Amino acid sequence: MFINLFNHLPVAALIEDKILCMHGGLSPDLRNLNQISKLQRPSMVPENGILCDLLWSDPASDNSPYILNIIPKMWGDNERGVSYVFSEKVVREFLEKHDLDLVVRGH
Repeated sequence: MFINLFNHLPVAALIEDKILCMHGGLSPDLRNLNQISKLQRPSMVPENGILCDLLWSDPASDNSPYILNIIPKMWGDNERGVSYVFSEKVVREFLEKHDLDLVVRGH
């Protein structure tokens, strides 16, 4: 099956140690970029955790209709029913902590 191919693909890429690329977004459980390389592949996508978030989390601005309710001004429930929404503050802090210039998302 073609869709099974996605369970074999890498979930993120680091370009020149400065640009992190993924399909979805950031994860509140992602503390170290080495955690990404330790994700077991191929694998089915779990309903929560780093792998799920790298594929399905979404950004939300402070004035968006998404509620940043889990950690105010940082993390909230995602209307997808899976993963989270994250604020601009989360992105800024993540970039600084990991000495990155950019996060690139597929959706």
